[in-house]
Amino acid sequence: MPPTDAHVCTGPVTDAGADARPRPDTSRTGVGGRLNCPDGEDTLDLRLPYELLAGVREGVPGPGPARPGTGGTAPLPYTLPKADDLLDGIGAWGPIATPVGVFQLVPVQIARDLALIGRWMNDPAVAEFWALAGPHAAVEEHLRRQLLGDGRSIPCLGVLAGTPMSYWEIYRADLDPLARHYAARPHDTGIHLLVGDVSARGRGLGSVLLHAIADLVLDRRPTCARVVAEPALRNIPSVAAFLSAGFRFSAEVDLPAKRAALMVRDRFPRRLV
Repeated sequence: MPPTDAHVCTGPVTDAGADARPRPDTSRTGVGGRLNCPDGEDTLDLRLPYELLAGVREGVPGPGPARPGTGGTAPLPYTLPKADDLLDGIGAWGPIATPVGVFQLVPVQIARDLALIGRWMNDPAVAEFWALAGPHAAVEEHLRRQLLGDGRSIPCLGVLAGTPMSYWEIYRADLDPLARHYAARPHDTGIHLLVGDVSARGRGLGSVLLHAIADLVLDRRPTCARVVAEPALRNIPSVAAFLSAGFRFSAEVDLPAKRAALMVRDRFPRRLV
């Protein structure tokens, strides 16, 4: 779970279900408390050129974003941290076709992306759920904790048709403090999302992209049987976005600063959602 609650606001902001609270990050231990599940189970408005999206980082080579009209992955030499292995190399997952256009998760680079993400976090509609408004130093610290951590959480830009328009965190829910609050299974993978591009909000994009990324996680992580999320119960649009994306409501979970809806997308039966 990220340090404040963040997910996909699909209403005024496209956060998929969150509440302002300190969200445990990749370097933090969790709090006690466990969910009593009855069934004993789980219960931008800115266009960046591809040359910038390529970037350079130390680590394992990965392909760059797709160029428009190529239908594939561009041979751009950006690289990823070796720690990304805990999530099976997100940077190499490549672009995917969605009903709203070609989409790709591009791991964050602070020097390239901080100003953009910081601007999104200072949008009042986003700040209500992420609690990272103010000087960009707070956002930088939040990103750096993940990037310099052990790889259990990877912050990414969501690039739709060549334009960065959303911020994602793909994380190992079974290694996250969230696991103390539900019956986690090995390799459970969590999603947090916010749509930063104001023009992309309120159009159902959150649901479409959540569905596509949940499919992508299950395709690229064969050891993962479930994708999970924990939007705030009070964030009805966010819960609805997950439901529309094929997630099911599993249980209510008491987290440090919110009562959350544990949403689960199962590997089987995938073709029915």
